[in-house]
Amino acid sequence: MTDVGASGVFEGVRGHPRRALVALPFVLIAVVSLTDALTPPYVELGPLLMAAPAISAAFAGPRLTALVSVLAVGSRLAVASLQHTVGEASRNGGIAALAAGAIVVVTFTAVRDRHRRVLSQVRSVSETAQKVLLRPLPDRIGPLTVASVYLAAEAEAQIGGDLYAAARTRTSTRLLIGDVRGKGLAAVGDAAMLLGSFYGFAYRQASLPALAAHLDSSVGWDPHGGADNGEERFITAVLLDFPDHGGCVHVVNCGHPPPLKLHRGTVVPLDRSPSAPPLGLGEFNGGEYVLDKFPFGEDDLLLLYTDGVVEARDESGTFYRLTERLATWGERTPDDLLRRLRRDLLAYVGGRLTDDAAAVAVMCTPPYPHPSVAPGAQRG
Repeated sequence: MTDVGASGVFEGVRGHPRRALVALPFVLIAVVSLTDALTPPYVELGPLLMAAPAISAAFAGPRLTALVSVLAVGSRLAVASLQHTVGEASRNGGIAALAAGAIVVVTFTAVRDRHRRVLSQVRSVSETAQKVLLRPLPDRIGPLTVASVYLAAEAEAQIGGDLYAAARTRTSTRLLIGDVRGKGLAAVGDAAMLLGSFYGFAYRQASLPALAAHLDSSVGWDPHGGADNGEERFITAVLLDFPDHGGCVHVVNCGHPPPLKLHRGTVVPLDRSPSAPPLGLGEFNGGEYVLDKFPFGEDDLLLLYTDGVVEARDESGTFYRLTERLATWGERTPDDLLRRLRRDLLAYVGGRLTDDAAAVAVMCTPPYPHPSVAPGAQRG
């Protein structure tokens, strides 16, 4: 937000410490002008006044910078008039140079603030688009406690091709996590199409392999019937189904890193069967998807993640060893696990990822007596 004083000149000065800096350029103008007036005319201190608008531009907006600039030029004119040197070429040239420099500084400040406003609008639109496309997962859905995190590689781009979603059926909870090939608007569009298909079909009583086949066909579908420019479109994904009273999890993996189950200090990847091709490439396996079943009890914690996590590198180029690190952690809840993962991952890469990363943590809690009315239920 912009702090604006009663006169409207203090825009861009944020917080009390910065407002205290407002006095600095005025004090500088007063000290330089007074010293210049008390020294002989051949000693010119006027050029030092250029520092005043330059300092203002570092923390204030164009209005305050323009006010400081006018005062700086006016002070130099006043000193020249007091010393009767207004007509001298050197004095006039110095005053003109000060005025020209001040104009440049004020113009720069105005352009900078305009870019800041545009960037703020872009951030707002990006955050809104992410909330619409990538719906926040509920803390509780059916018998599951869930947490999720999304880390964008670009600080100003809050949305990308990584995705996750959850939906309820009458007797189970289904989760999806995926990673779209490519970047930019095309990746966002493919992610939106897949999420729409998942929300529209996941709650129906179809088997998990049937759901995978449906999502595969949606990835290759062009709603406008246009050409795809020869670009290969696919999405790696994992589909999971948690029966309310089954004590297990069903998994269909489509070319995605396998989920990791944390069980009493051990980390077990859920990757029994060979992975199917990514969604969009189902023709290579004839549309057949293998369903694996794994035990999943109340003491277990499941971590789903995208390759942005395991392909993160440190300064030496070494990959982030997720499995090894998980085995040394003692976090017992999804929220705690993802907070630890986020903190550790960003520290490992020096605070900046080269690829988007998403993760979902799931823990089984005692089931509701009537799953169909469990809080957090989502349909479509």
